[in-house]
Amino acid sequence: MREGIIVKALSGFYYVDDGETVFSCRARGKHRYNRLSPLVGDRVRFTPLEEGAGALDEILPRKNEFYRPAVANIDLLVVVASQAVPATDPFLIDRVAAIAQSRGCDTLVCVNKCDLEPGEDLARIYEKAGFPTLRMSARTGEGIEALSRFLAGKVCAFTGNSGVGKSSILNALEAGFDLATGEISGKLGRGRHTTRHVELFRLSCGALAADTPGFSSFDLDKMELARKEELQYAFREFGPYLGACQFQDCAHVKEKGCAVLAAVRARQISQSRHQSYIRLYEQAKAIPDWQRKEM
Repeated sequence: MREGIIVKALSGFYYVDDGETVFSCRARGKHRYNRLSPLVGDRVRFTPLEEGAGALDEILPRKNEFYRPAVANIDLLVVVASQAVPATDPFLIDRVAAIAQSRGCDTLVCVNKCDLEPGEDLARIYEKAGFPTLRMSARTGEGIEALSRFLAGKVCAFTGNSGVGKSSILNALEAGFDLATGEISGKLGRGRHTTRHVELFRLSCGALAADTPGFSSFDLDKMELARKEELQYAFREFGPYLGACQFQDCAHVKEKGCAVLAAVRARQISQSRHQSYIRLYEQAKAIPDWQRKEM
């Protein structure tokens, strides 16, 4: 029996990389009986069979998992954004970052297409919030070397709204990659979805990176959000002000004596980040606990 990582799941086959060879594995029946669904990123034990085939025997404990996109054991979520066409709504970044935080996963914000639009306003929001942030251009190569250093040795997933250049960045990161990239619809101002499934690719910097479908085609599930009482901890810049509000159960929405709201008024916390928090808080409040997936 060997250990490896699932790098692709397609049509009932799980492609397991043991560091030397990729085996095409089928899951044994016990996984179905235990209601376990192997995910891309899972560390597994498997039995090699003939001609590159294998049998998946055991899924090792996960450090985290995401439902949509369906990936596991992610060290770093790379959110690709842009202020060029198609411009990214900061709420999309904030929602993904909040879910990543609740999963114990780091977030890197990459503002792409800086050759077309510098993206300074967008980058400034996340630099101020304490996120590592890179301004880059897949076309000119700006920021690619810095991104490679940041990814080294990590299991990463690239995500972002369609058309912002996730596949283009991976192509620029690794010579020999030829991931399909989509054109931007002039009428709609958004990208055509090109990534159809989640797959991990080995990069020469030592990272495993997944290109995931864009938000417009493959949205994140609201039920992945933290409970409304826990959401405040998913906004890292709120940290210094938590516990300083007039009321212990402050929701940081419109309450009197709220230290977070005072920080927003003083421009210590970005107004757009706080607006995203309110939207997520209202979404989380609308989901009863019994309806949530297990976190």
